[in-house]
Amino acid sequence: MKKLIVPLILSVAYISMAQQVQSPSKDITLDFALNAAGEPTYKVSYKGKSVVETSKMGISPKDGTSLSKGFSVIDTEQTSEDSTWKPVLGEESTIRDHHNKLTVHLQQKDSKKKMDIVFKVFDEGVAFRYEFPFEKNVEYFIVSEEHTEFDLTGDHKTFWIPGDYDSQEYNYNETKLSEVDNSRLDLNNGIALKTIESQYRVQSPLMMKSSDGLYINIFEAAVNNYPVMHLDLDKAAFKLTANLPPNAIGDKAYLRTPSVTPWRTIMVSDDARDIVASKMILNLNEPSKIEDTSWIKPMKYVGIWWEMHVGKSTWDYAGSQNAQNAGTGNMIPTGKHGATTENTKRYIDFAAKHGFDGVLVEGWNVGWEDWFGNWKEDVFDFTTPYPDFDIEEVSDYAKSKGVKMIMHHETSGSAANYERHLDRAMDVMRKYGYPAVKSGYVGRIIPRGEYHDGQTMVNHFNFVAQRMADNQLMVNSHESTRPTGYHRTYPNYIAAEAARGNEFNAWSDGNLPYHETVLPFTRLLGGPMDYTPGIFEIKMDIYDPSKTQQVHTTLAKQLALYVTMYSPLQMAADLPENYEKHLDAFQFIKDVPADWQTSNYLEAEPGDYLTVVRKDKNSENWYLGAITDENARTTEIKLDFLTSGKKYKATIYQDGKDADWKNNPKSYDIKTQTVTSKSKLKLNLAKGGGAAVSFELLD
Repeated sequence: MKKLIVPLILSVAYISMAQQVQSPSKDITLDFALNAAGEPTYKVSYKGKSVVETSKMGISPKDGTSLSKGFSVIDTEQTSEDSTWKPVLGEESTIRDHHNKLTVHLQQKDSKKKMDIVFKVFDEGVAFRYEFPFEKNVEYFIVSEEHTEFDLTGDHKTFWIPGDYDSQEYNYNETKLSEVDNSRLDLNNGIALKTIESQYRVQSPLMMKSSDGLYINIFEAAVNNYPVMHLDLDKAAFKLTANLPPNAIGDKAYLRTPSVTPWRTIMVSDDARDIVASKMILNLNEPSKIEDTSWIKPMKYVGIWWEMHVGKSTWDYAGSQNAQNAGTGNMIPTGKHGATTENTKRYIDFAAKHGFDGVLVEGWNVGWEDWFGNWKEDVFDFTTPYPDFDIEEVSDYAKSKGVKMIMHHETSGSAANYERHLDRAMDVMRKYGYPAVKSGYVGRIIPRGEYHDGQTMVNHFNFVAQRMADNQLMVNSHESTRPTGYHRTYPNYIAAEAARGNEFNAWSDGNLPYHETVLPFTRLLGGPMDYTPGIFEIKMDIYDPSKTQQVHTTLAKQLALYVTMYSPLQMAADLPENYEKHLDAFQFIKDVPADWQTSNYLEAEPGDYLTVVRKDKNSENWYLGAITDENARTTEIKLDFLTSGKKYKATIYQDGKDADWKNNPKSYDIKTQTVTSKSKLKLNLAKGGGAAVSFELLD
């Protein structure tokens, strides 16, 4: 690791209330000041343009005191850091952390309480957090509100989802800030979700574009022992204020000194590519706490999952009418159970034949008859298989084929029950050689009535990652809080869902064609997503003629998502028999890696298009993914990222001339040609379409 820390300004006896710090490039300027009431304020500008006007900061403890006014500055420090570090898995093999830092030490004149505000200014944005030094008289305190404001400069175009404390599984809305209105939305959204109490509350990360061409993103990093930040919008003033989900009795966070809050982040650039390429969120998290990371590996997998979503099979063994007999051996099988020994062997054979690392099996354990909608605390024990799933036989068969099994733990929202059973569940994983688990949290959090995004559940998700790390197991969480870079600290937290995934296309109105062009600017900024791409049978009427649902992309776009949606855990989500019909297109899924040496974002516009090229970490081969929204698009790509003087075989998978996401989604063409770094590649993307390209070094 290379690291350079240089003090810029030494503390002096007289401390000015106003401080300024710039990014290393000097494009971004952060100004801090106390106003006449002793309230901390900040403002941000980019190349001389105001991004965030003067905005207030602070915390309100529950005891009625305030940590938002009456302060004086007792000391400041400025330093600069320029270092590099290597992620275990990632888009880059080496990440640079280059920023200037300002620490402001505050003390209230009357109460003598202290609070520090730490700013870090990177070339792509600003981050700040509150820090509470140890004080005996305030060793423990309860946060009732956070007063962080983001006073924006205008009515920006905004990509937003409603501020649901329990779910991020929404299509993104593209409107002006002034048009944000949850009351006009269908909040059921294909599944049973709660009503949003606040009409103008939205979730972060919030992606915006100003009328003068600035791309602005408000998010957070390193959320630990604190709730997730939502945002309340004052539409008249274009002002956002932090909103923290409460616990079951209304408190926001329980803290003790010394402690810190998560980082509040503001990314800004006049080039959208800088937002999606940024590693600022990762840089704001602590380094890995796992000393030996050799067991953390990228995985490509198939599994018994999509067939349940399309109605071919079921998660439950006997059906809800036999729920009372679950675990007794007296259940009557329905004949549609997916997680059988024989069906699992079929997936294992397919994985072995085509070089996949793992097989996921959902619905293997007792409890599925009596879970959805009942929200009982102890539905699952995570150790008892159904009668038709021989876990030992399956494990032995997978080992004989060189395939790893991926465990599945659906908690039905009962986090306390999962924690009680966690050690026994991990014992089963280790006994049968499962290196990773997919966890699920569908439904209300029971028994305490906590929100998914509250402090209790944030701590739960992080605790599970920590305990899994103690046992050298990887975790992929679904229906969890959205990641904020914590996978740097616990790189076994290999992926998460935490957004509207591909499964919505099977049984709801589906994901809008521009959905995948927004996610890299929002959800994916915090960490890799298990989006489950690779659906080849686009229209669901193949399973049931009465169905009108379909995936809102072309087949070629499903291939491109393996590059544009970064994750070291990638599923080929469709059924084996559907891939057997299109083995030529399936070849790209087989070839594309899940871990990278470097990544270049060639084209980007939120809600419209994205083109990414990545270099395999273990070879000289490159892979490109290009996607578009509901509009067809033609683009010409310079291949100057290839090594000069070398020749490559380019295999191009793109939409056919008559392709259309709605009317002809399975039309695709495959061609090969020899290219060099001086070549250009013209790509034609259909409506809702995409293109995927592999570049194989020839000499």
